[in-house]
Amino acid sequence: MSQRRTFLKSAGAAGLTALLSPLDACSAAPAAAETSAAAGSKPFVVSPELAQRMYDKALSIAKSKIRGGEKEPFFKKPYLDEAFSPNIFYWDTCFMACYAKYHQQELPIAQALDNFYRVQDEDGYIGREYTENGQPFWEKHHPVSINPPLLAFAELELHSQQPDVERLRRVYPNLKRHFDFLQRTYRGDDNLYFGDTLGMGMDNIPRYPAGWKDDGKGLPVKNLFPKIFQYRGTNASWNIQGRLVDFSSQMAFFALNLKRIAQLTSQAADVPAYEQAHAAIKQALNEHCWSEADGFYFDLGYGQPIRRFHVGMYWALLAECVPANRLNKFVAHLTDPKKFGRPVPVPSLAADEPEYKAYGDYWLGGVWAPTTYMVLRGLQHVGKAELAQQLAQRFYGVVAQVFQSSGTFWENYAPEFASYGNPAKPDFCGWTAIVPIAIWREFIKAKA
Repeated sequence: MSQRRTFLKSAGAAGLTALLSPLDACSAAPAAAETSAAAGSKPFVVSPELAQRMYDKALSIAKSKIRGGEKEPFFKKPYLDEAFSPNIFYWDTCFMACYAKYHQQELPIAQALDNFYRVQDEDGYIGREYTENGQPFWEKHHPVSINPPLLAFAELELHSQQPDVERLRRVYPNLKRHFDFLQRTYRGDDNLYFGDTLGMGMDNIPRYPAGWKDDGKGLPVKNLFPKIFQYRGTNASWNIQGRLVDFSSQMAFFALNLKRIAQLTSQAADVPAYEQAHAAIKQALNEHCWSEADGFYFDLGYGQPIRRFHVGMYWALLAECVPANRLNKFVAHLTDPKKFGRPVPVPSLAADEPEYKAYGDYWLGGVWAPTTYMVLRGLQHVGKAELAQQLAQRFYGVVAQVFQSSGTFWENYAPEFASYGNPAKPDFCGWTAIVPIAIWREFIKAKA
């Protein structure tokens, strides 16, 4: 099966119990008082020796997942792969750039990004998943085929450690066409963007309003490989009826990154268009999605707020879409034990949401390296470096505890105790190498 997100329980209850730390071995969210103490406790102290073992192991796993060569049917140049499937995945590859940027001579991440430019359509479309034969796995005209648009971010991550203006100049036309395609296809009249639950990467977080039933108004999905995977049900039916804060923020972030690349490559004439695109999204998010009473942004359904707290809203930080007078209220939820202030930061879903699971259940509370890293970078970007470091130390400490017990890194982690999530795949480097490499270098080692 090409899909990693099949919701199979890859770790049973017995396996989880063996890994539980004293943080909390509950099966449901603890009471607020107990939770506050757990979330505020000192992080696990990681010795320099353990930190080095983690770093070396993550790099070793990543190296073992380099693909390419004559045996490959289409993508023949060596490239860094997430290696849970024969297929290649867009946002996984972009997030792998966040740690591979430090080892570009050993980890062929630039060629992994090039794979997506190679299969790009003339109109700018780049799908979120391609088979090993270079064929799109998802039908182009449905938003399930679109992942968070992070290619420009990934390029700038590589450039930050190994400046290469010529590469930026070469890929800029691809990125520009991709941005234009997404604007034409998924931007509503309100300057906000609609998308699909699975496409946006947080596979099983409900994005539709509570109690919503399929009204037949969504864009229908056509499964190109029905014998391998069939996408259907309520999530598959909810798309154009809504507006997504995460996708909208990611498009604002895309505009900021394209502006930076345009400046670096002497494309100054393009800069005003990116500034205008960013300003329009920022205004729309703050006019339509912000709740002053809650201090939070919410997705919309038929123009009305969908009051569900999930980690995707924090893309607004990196996107520079949060006004200064709203910032403190917005980030306060990260330390609120009723929301995201859990023992292991940052849960994908707030603890008081009815779907939240203490063991993670994928995106129903699971703690993921890419989204936690996104929050950390966002906090750092808006001047909340102290909070970013505190959250980084706690997450890094838990990943270290689980590494000490299991000898490897996992696809995601439980939000309430030091354990891998359920379900979660092992040896996931893959994007979890962000923790022992990027988070260690940027938030742990740098502050030691």
